[in-house]
Amino acid sequence: MGTKKGIRLCALVGLVTVLAACASSSNRAGDRSGADQTVPGGTRWGFYNGEPVTKWNPDGRTMTLLTELRYTDPHGEVWVAPIGSVVDGASIPRYLWSIMGGPFEGQYRNASVLHDVAYGKHNRPWQDCDRMFYYAMRCSGVNGVEAKTMYYALYKFGHHWKFPIKRGKPVKYEGQMVARAQEIPRAIPVNPTQINEARDWISNTDPSLEQIEQRASAERQ
Repeated sequence: MGTKKGIRLCALVGLVTVLAACASSSNRAGDRSGADQTVPGGTRWGFYNGEPVTKWNPDGRTMTLLTELRYTDPHGEVWVAPIGSVVDGASIPRYLWSIMGGPFEGQYRNASVLHDVAYGKHNRPWQDCDRMFYYAMRCSGVNGVEAKTMYYALYKFGHHWKFPIKRGKPVKYEGQMVARAQEIPRAIPVNPTQINEARDWISNTDPSLEQIEQRASAERQ
């Protein structure tokens, strides 16, 4: 009799242990699902193929890409920085370098290379290029506040163009025929105070990219 009670007790203890382990595993899984994570092969932030290898050019300001860098964004769009691309970080306002520590350093490097190449080609809307830069930063491990601050600054102060199309193929845009991408001179210089204020706002409220765009657009009016 005592033996049977012992067996039942052991079975009960074992069942409780299994249930506790399952609950713990479920909680951990729930924690992971709400976090911004990078899963090899593709995530909410996209994924990279290749690793940029560059060499400094004699001018001391530009670098040439010796390997191809390919990035697939969360929407499946592929962005390529081909071998031979010349980059200098000029697509990013210089003031932001103080935040980044340099456009080709650390976690910003891949995104900066892709952004420079995309801005040089003008074959996609600048808005898409800036969003790609945000996603690529997140894919590289840049935290949300820093990446969104960079996105705000680029959206407001970046070197933009009216409409990106293939040269020699005019299209109608805003009531007129546009033959090629035309750059838009920045109406206002970079304002560090506004960037810092936006950074505090982003840190406190975690706005969406659409909300950041609305703020940047409203401030330009």
